[in-house]
Formats: sequence, structure tokens, C-alpha cells
Amino acid sequence: MAQTIGIVGAGPYGLSIAAHLRSQSNVGIKLFGKPMSFWQDHMPKGMLLRSGWRASYISDPKHAYTLEGYQSDTGERVSTPVPLDKFVAYGKWFQQKVAPDLDSRFVTEITPSGKEFHLSLEDGQTLAVDRVIIAAGIEPFAHIPLQFSALPRNLASHPAEHKDFSRFSGKSVAVIGGGQSALESAALLKEAGAAVRVFVREDYVHFLGWRKRIMQFKPIFKLLYSWTDVGPAGLSQLVSHPQYFRILPRELQDPIARRCIRPAGASWLLSRLKGVDIHLGTTIQSAQPLDSKLGLRISDGSDLVVDHLLMGTGYKIDIAKYRFLSQELVASIHQVDGYPVLNSKFESSVSGLHFLGAPAAWSFGPLMRFVAGTEFGCARLADSLGRN
Repeated sequence: MAQTIGIVGAGPYGLSIAAHLRSQSNVGIKLFGKPMSFWQDHMPKGMLLRSGWRASYISDPKHAYTLEGYQSDTGERVSTPVPLDKFVAYGKWFQQKVAPDLDSRFVTEITPSGKEFHLSLEDGQTLAVDRVIIAAGIEPFAHIPLQFSALPRNLASHPAEHKDFSRFSGKSVAVIGGGQSALESAALLKEAGAAVRVFVREDYVHFLGWRKRIMQFKPIFKLLYSWTDVGPAGLSQLVSHPQYFRILPRELQDPIARRCIRPAGASWLLSRLKGVDIHLGTTIQSAQPLDSKLGLRISDGSDLVVDHLLMGTGYKIDIAKYRFLSQELVASIHQVDGYPVLNSKFESSVSGLHFLGAPAAWSFGPLMRFVAGTEFGCARLADSLGRN
């Protein structure tokens, strides 16, 4: 009898694992969620993907549903860097190909029951499955620094809270961060007509331009860099093989992972950031509402009044923030710093409960934070479940 697997989340990882599991005759799947909802609802209009063309594919077992396949089938043309709206459209096309029976209801609670799991849905219905794969993305993990957590959301926010920066036209905005999210948000804010200042803790901003300069030397480039587009020269090849990365001693894994995801911006942002004040080696120490504005105390001792503070401070994984996981279930999952500890089958300490995407990064390395990770992660998990 085929085992039934519930997949929670319909972003790149949820769609990809659905595609891979469809090829397993002894597996039945139920996929829940709204396709590409995080990308559509929590990323700003005009955004471009930092990942390269090949690294933006959502994986399927026959490599049939690529960006080229999307273009050929729909007649749409996708430029590079890949625009956000085209990537969302590609993801929805992918969903129609691999999971046309997707259930758009949200899962509100997962409850273990003997050898099964009961999934409660938003309309009150409950159903039983043999296994659960969590592929719910990073939306709950948007990181707000503690000193700013009590500020009103109309004065201070995370980029994930905005679909469109046009409302900041004519406003003054301070942006925190030196990574892609912060820097691209600053560029989009400037293009929307805002007066922007960026505050970067480090003494420099790192732009990813080196690999482009050596691409003309293809043999050397392929030796140093993987198609996954994650990590610097040499390390890129290592982290693109999570089966090897995960057997390294933890004292090597952690610094390698940090090096591969250090804050950096795409080289094509340089021209778009001209005219934006970028303050290096500087932090915002505190913020205080001043009527409809925000007063900032800067680490150099100066003060600044702005209309809004945008915190491009990334995402901090903490699976307890998945609202569909009960406190009892979270407490039974072996974790390190909010990450579930997973075995080689992406399975947590709760038998039959699997995690894909960024929550798998502690166990499988930084590749799991990117769309390119669907190629390894979803193929490996589907293969192991098919053998079961």
C-alpha cells in the first residue's frame, strides 16, 4: 500500500519535492499552500534574483521544467538577472505541470498520532498522513534586532513586509545592512523617489564581481565554481555537494557556511546605488518615535531624523515560529539554535517528520538556503522515501 505524504508549503522546495515524489509509484502526496506566496507577497516589486540562470531552476526529476522550458511552453521571455515577477510566474507554471491538484488551504496544526500525523486545515478539516515534509519557507523568520522590536511597524520594518516601495516616494529612509536584501532595497527605494541612507556594520561592502571576471577562463571557472552559485572559489564546489559537506567536522562546517553566506551584493547593484549615501563601519544604536518620524542615534555620536527605518537584517531560523507546529511537537524535535537536526534522509528526531529548505542548512550546509538546493535536497529525500 502506498504511503501518503503531506507536504506543507508550495514554494520552490515544496513544488520540487512534489515533482520528485510523483515519480515514485509507492508514494501518494498531498501538497498544501499557495504557490510561490512568499516570493509574491513578501518581496518587493522590481526585485531581481541574485542567483544565476541555472541556479534559479526549480528541480524536477527529468529536468523538463526549466526556465528554458517555461519560455518555450508559454512564449514568455525571461531576462537575466531573473526578474521577481518572471520567477513567480515560472514557479506557478511549474506547479501546474507537477501538482495541478495542489490544495491551496493552509495547514494550521500538525499533530503526531501513533505512526501517523494529523493535519488540521484552515477550514477545520483534518486528515491523516504517514509522513510530513515541511517546506514552508522563511517568512516567519524575518529578523528584527531586539533594540528595534518595539517600534511601530509604520516607522520601522523588514523588507519582507513590503511588496512595493512606491509609498516611500519623497520620504527619507535609513536602511540597515550590507547584504543583497538591504542593498537592493536601497536601490529600489532610490528608484521609487526616496532619500536613502545605508548603514553597514562592516568597513566595506562586498560585491560579487570577481567570478564574472574569470568566467572567460571556463576550465578554471568550472574548477573553482559550481553551477549552484553559492560560495566563493573552491568552497563553492564543496558546498554544492551536501553529502560531503555534512561529514566534515562541525568546527569546519560552521566557518565555511558563514563564509559562503556572508553579506554581499550582486555587482549589477553598483550602478543603481550611485547617489545613495552608504555609511561604512557604522551602526544605528537606538531609535525613538518622534510624532510621525523616527529619531536615530548613530554609533558615531550623531543623530538623524527619518521617516522610516528599513531593517535588511536577514532571517534567523527558529522552527518554533512555524505556527502549525505545536509547542509539544517543537519540544520533541532535536534542535541546534532553532534548526532541526536532520539525518541523511532530511528526517528530524520525530520519526516521519522531514524538513527542506533553509531549516535544513545546519545539517546539509548553506546550499539549502537557495533555490539551487532543490536539485540535491529534493532528489535525495524522494529517493530515500521511494526506497522505504
